[in-house]
Amino acid sequence: MSETLQTTAVAASDADLLARTAIAVREAGSALRERFGEVVRYRTREELMRALAANDEMALDILRPALTELRPDAGWVEDELDGGALPSGEWWVVDPAEGNVNHLHALPEWAVTATLVRDNQPVLTVVHLPLTGETYTALTGAGAYLDGRPLHVSQTADLGLSIVATSQARPDENEKVVRRVGSSITAMLLDALVVRVAVPATLHLVNVAAGRIDAFWQFAGARADLLPGALLVTEAGGQISDAEGRPWTPKSDSFLAAAPGVHAEAVATLSH
Repeated sequence: MSETLQTTAVAASDADLLARTAIAVREAGSALRERFGEVVRYRTREELMRALAANDEMALDILRPALTELRPDAGWVEDELDGGALPSGEWWVVDPAEGNVNHLHALPEWAVTATLVRDNQPVLTVVHLPLTGETYTALTGAGAYLDGRPLHVSQTADLGLSIVATSQARPDENEKVVRRVGSSITAMLLDALVVRVAVPATLHLVNVAAGRIDAFWQFAGARADLLPGALLVTEAGGQISDAEGRPWTPKSDSFLAAAPGVHAEAVATLSH
C-alpha cells in the first residue's frame, strides 16, 4: 500500500472513530442531564468531593467501556486534573463532567469531553453540551464542526474590539499562579473590549473556535481542560501558543488560543 493510500485509510478510520466516540459522549451527557436541575447541598469539602465524584463515576461508567471497546490498546488518563506530556502511543483523555462544580450548582456551563491523543498530539475530540444538545467535533486535518457545520475563528484584527476570556486558577492553586491570573485579567481589562472570567476552559475554547470569542488564555491547566479546545481552535483556523507566543505543549505553564488577527496583541498584553 502506498503512503498516500495508507494516510487515506488512517483518516477514514479516524473519521469513523470520531463518529462512534460522539455517540458514547452524547450517551454520557444524557445520563448527567437526568441528574441536573437541583442545587446539590453540601456542608464540607468532603461532601463536595463525593458529589463531584458521583457525577464523574456515572459518566465514566458509560464512557470507559465504550471507548475501550473502540480502542482496546489505548491508555486511559485516570486523573482529569493531570498535566504534562503523556507516554508514546494512544491515550484517551476524558473529562466526564467538564464544569462539574457548575452542574452541582444548577449552572448551565458544563460538558462531556473525550479526546484521543496519539504520540502527544490530539487526533480527534468530541465536546458535547447536554443542555443545548450541541456537539463540537474536530479531526486533525479535517476541520472543526458544530453539529456538522464548519467552524471558523473570528476575523477580528484589533484586541481593543475583542471579547476575550480566561478561567480562574483551580482550587488550591499556588499563590504565584493566582497572582499571575489576576495581573493578566487587569492587563486585558485595559486592552480588550470585554473580559469574561468563568470555568470551564473548554466552553470558552469552543466559543473561540466558533468565532464568538476572539481569544482565551489560562495559566497552568490540565490536559483534559485544554486539549479538546486546542484541537477545535486549530482546526477552525486559530492560533495556539503559550502566553509568550512560543509553541504550546501539555508541558507549557500557560496557554493562549486566539484568532490570528489578535494573537500577537494578546501575547503582548499577557507578556507585560
